[in-house]
Amino acid sequence: MTARPKKTVGSRRLLATLGLGLLALSVACTSYTEIPIETPIRPKLDVSAFQRIFIAGFIAGANEDVDANMETVRLLRSQLRNKGIMRVIDADTLPLIEVAKQNSGEANNAPVPDQQAVTAAPDQDKPPVINDEKDLEQFQHIFANVAYWKRIGEEYQQPLIVTGAVLFAPQQRSGFVQREQETYDPFGRRVVVPVRTYMERKGFVLRPTFIFIDGRTGETLHSETFREEILYNASQQTPALSSYFELMDRLLPAFLNTLSAQKIKGTRTLLK
Repeated sequence: MTARPKKTVGSRRLLATLGLGLLALSVACTSYTEIPIETPIRPKLDVSAFQRIFIAGFIAGANEDVDANMETVRLLRSQLRNKGIMRVIDADTLPLIEVAKQNSGEANNAPVPDQQAVTAAPDQDKPPVINDEKDLEQFQHIFANVAYWKRIGEEYQQPLIVTGAVLFAPQQRSGFVQREQETYDPFGRRVVVPVRTYMERKGFVLRPTFIFIDGRTGETLHSETFREEILYNASQQTPALSSYFELMDRLLPAFLNTLSAQKIKGTRTLLK
C-alpha cells in the first residue's frame, strides 16, 4: 500500500499564490461598457382631439418679487412651443380672481360673467394675499363653472384649456441638518465624517395645480397637484425668481408628460 504524499506548507502557499494570480488576471481582463438607454413613458391624457392649447392663467397671490401667474403662463407656453405640442394660443390671461369673486354661487348654475365688465373691475388693482392652500379655497369654484369654460372654449375655437392655481411663497425652517466635515486622523490622513448641525434655513415652496379643461364642453379632463421646496442657509441671499425657475424646472417633465410621451434617459452597465 502506497502512502499518499502530504502537501507541505510551501506547496499550499504556492497554490494560494497561483489562485490569487489567476483571479487578478481575470479581473484585469474584465471590461465594463455603459450603454445609454431611453425608457418611454406614455402620456397621461389623450389630447388627439385638440389642435390648439390655451394656457389661460392661474389663481396666484400677490408677491412683490415674482408674479407666479404670469411667469407660469410664459414658461408653459414657451415649453409647449419648443416641444411642438399643439398650437399654442397667444392671448391675454383670464382675470380668474375677479371672475371667481363675481361668480361665487353654485359653480355649474351660476351665470357667466361678462368678460369686459370683469376686466374693468375696480378692485383688480388690489390682488388678494394668498399665502397657503387655505387662501386658495375661496376661488376654487371657478374651475368647476362648466358654462364659463365652455364659453371661453368657443371664443378660442375649442382648444384644450390649461388653468389652475399656483402657490409660490417663502418659508422658514429650523432643525438638525447633516453635512460632511473634513478632518484628519492621527496619521495625517484626510477623513470626511457626517456631522449633524442645528441650522436656521429659509427658502421657498412651489405648489402648482394644473387643471386641463375640454374647451368643447367646459368639463375638467384631468387635474394634478405638485409640490416642491428649496431651502438655503439663512445667510444666503437667493433671488425669489431664481428659486421659482429652479423649482419649476423640476416639475416641467411631469407637466409635459400629461400631454405627450416623454423619455427617461439612463445607462445600463454590461460586463465583458
